[in-house]
Amino acid sequence: MAQRKPWTRNDLLVAYHLYLMIPFGLFHQRNPTLITVAEKMGRSVSSLAMKLSNIASIDPTFRSTGRTGLKGASRADKQMWDEMSADWLAFVSEAKAAFDRLNIVRSANEFETDQTEDYTGKTRESTVNVRVGQHYFRKAVLSAYDYRCCITGLAVPGLLVASHILPWAEQPEHRLNPRNGLCLNVLHDKAFDRKIISLDKDFRVIVSRAFKKSADPYFVSSVLEYEGKQIRLPEKFMPEQEFLSAHREML
Repeated sequence: MAQRKPWTRNDLLVAYHLYLMIPFGLFHQRNPTLITVAEKMGRSVSSLAMKLSNIASIDPTFRSTGRTGLKGASRADKQMWDEMSADWLAFVSEAKAAFDRLNIVRSANEFETDQTEDYTGKTRESTVNVRVGQHYFRKAVLSAYDYRCCITGLAVPGLLVASHILPWAEQPEHRLNPRNGLCLNVLHDKAFDRKIISLDKDFRVIVSRAFKKSADPYFVSSVLEYEGKQIRLPEKFMPEQEFLSAHREML
């Protein structure tokens, strides 16, 4: 019997990179991306797919939804989850570097971001790290919701935004935390950012009292119609209740 190949730190970083980038439903052996990456890693695609499932079992979202069948996460898997959660920017930068060492060609929108930042006075390295972090945040949030707006179900990537629950400028330690994000279309992203809408503890849409009597027919059909409806819940990185509570207080 062939000896099992141990998982190195570099291997785990690659696996975590994939966990952040890929929707939960694509953690399987037929996924062309996993096939390519596994070959580059010198591993079987089944072992890589299983590792992603092991990581999913650590995700609080997995436990909160009561799903069963995924287990087997190692101590190293759990330690890396804690490391990621403690410093998102440092972690995603290291994970990207590990993935880049595989020399896999990526799409042209590698540094696609949700907002334009002023990098004046910053070093080139910090600028690149921030752009990498924004890219990871967007991909992690959108992939968690399977590239669908969590309120409307809209599935046009060009119209979707990885919305921050706690503002980017005010909460630097949570800027890249996918649990501080929601996948919203551009309209509802703006409404959420302007505190026109929020979510209650059961993930149902709340509309600010100041706008509940609006007579604008488009606002009624596109915003008020969704009040009280539960969002589409993500398959990973469930929104943090503490963050949502803070957002509600600003309505």
